[in-house]
Amino acid sequence: MPKNKGKGGKNRKRGKNEADDDKRELVFKEDGQEYAQVTRMLGNGRCEAVCVDGTRRLCHIRGKMHKKVWIAAGDIVLVGLRDYQDDKADVILKYMNDEARLLKAYGELPETLRLNEGVDVDGPEDGEEGSDYIQFEDEDIDKI
Repeated sequence: MPKNKGKGGKNRKRGKNEADDDKRELVFKEDGQEYAQVTRMLGNGRCEAVCVDGTRRLCHIRGKMHKKVWIAAGDIVLVGLRDYQDDKADVILKYMNDEARLLKAYGELPETLRLNEGVDVDGPEDGEEGSDYIQFEDEDIDKI
């Protein structure tokens, strides 16, 4: 018989989500930091985000959050700005939905920012409708 050498299986490695239940204190931005909304995930621990100041930045998810805090398009995050690279930033903190609503109520986030709407952050184009319905002509199918 082989001897078990570990301390448990995959459930032990996953751990428990004890920190999610606790109410945490709301963190406001400091100098060198900015609020941003994630526009799309790029993979390799990176995402593209539009900051509140209007610039689009390539953001790197820090190692403490990587594969532990899941970030999706449309989430509000706190990024640390780099003084040597203006077009890049580091994701420091992800705000939960209720925390983002509180930030908007306190006036930290602009009123034009839409919360809880993921993929289409820029909004629909002029003349573009929201449907993806395509109608094909059935001429060839009838001749069979």
